[in-house]
Amino acid sequence: MKRHFGLFGLFGLFGLFAVLAFPLTVLGQNSHSHSSSRVIDFPDTAEYLSLTCDLHMHSVFSDGSVWPNIRVQEAQRDGLDCIAITEHLEYQPHKSDIPHPDRNRAFDIALGSAGESGLIVIRGSEITRDLPHGHGNAIFIQDANALVVEDATEAYAEAHRQGAFSFMDHPNWTSQRKDGIARLEETNIELIEKGYVSGIEVVNDVTYSDEALEIALKYNLAIIGTSDIHGLVDWQYRVAEGGHRPITIIFAEERSKQGLLDALNARRTAAWYQNTLIGREEHVLPLVEASISVSSARYGGDTSVLRVELWNSSDAEYSLKNSSSYRFHNVADILTVAPHHTTILLVKTITRIESIDLSFEVLNVVTAPGQHPTLELSAMIEE
Repeated sequence: MKRHFGLFGLFGLFGLFAVLAFPLTVLGQNSHSHSSSRVIDFPDTAEYLSLTCDLHMHSVFSDGSVWPNIRVQEAQRDGLDCIAITEHLEYQPHKSDIPHPDRNRAFDIALGSAGESGLIVIRGSEITRDLPHGHGNAIFIQDANALVVEDATEAYAEAHRQGAFSFMDHPNWTSQRKDGIARLEETNIELIEKGYVSGIEVVNDVTYSDEALEIALKYNLAIIGTSDIHGLVDWQYRVAEGGHRPITIIFAEERSKQGLLDALNARRTAAWYQNTLIGREEHVLPLVEASISVSSARYGGDTSVLRVELWNSSDAEYSLKNSSSYRFHNVADILTVAPHHTTILLVKTITRIESIDLSFEVLNVVTAPGQHPTLELSAMIEE
């Protein structure tokens, strides 16, 4: 049956939509005001700032799908501290449509787009070669054009002369390593020994490499995690569904380009990938300790069951395995501590005590293949 609206009915319908639209608009604004929940947020440690960085990205100025200003906007929405758009020097599939003899052009556009926003934009390029060199990123360079040379080793040498920090890209890349196992060629070792290469991607896009982590630890390389994004961050990492891009957390003394470079040279980094932190224990454990704290500990009534409130100030949903002598009243030996949330833990202390020491193996923090750090928590018990 068709319904027909008269003039009054039509205006009444518009009025109803207007009334309904007002609270929806308000709700939408409120929701937007909390859209920072997508921001990648980690607390500073006791010694260093925890700076969030994506050091490997592409735009249409090599083989990416977006203009450099979109990379800036995505980074701002994710609350990143710094980015490097690292276009391929040798691989330029869009040059017929976007001719650009200046290899610095993507950086210039991104820097202008960032403006006074506070986002640190670092000049960088990807040295794109077959094995034995493979691909590598040089960041903190001065002029990308000077890296366009025939000899790959000379490209790294020129980056080094410019004061660059260079790292190996996706060493587990199945296009070059069919078994997905990261390995070093003699050429790579020579670059490391000369100081031309100082880091390695343990995480790239949607892959993680235990072998790359072993290489980083063996050769004292910075542990790097990057998106290597070519399309849209939101689509690739399903941000709307709670996902996040892979990043490098750099533990710096100051929030500046020099502070970032100094920290990279000191190897103070960790990778953040699919709700997992990967890094050396001396760097990731202080971050966990800064994230999780006991906000309250008290007994309920006249029982000896202690109510412990754990506050997590980070974006990580930590998975903790009990390694203390206590047993719990509301969970087994695995405890999930939600991000930016208070988690209640009921501890059976048998007798009432004045203070408590708890220890947990942090399962989603990796310090070496198959190894996880231990978090120690202590608290005085309130009356």
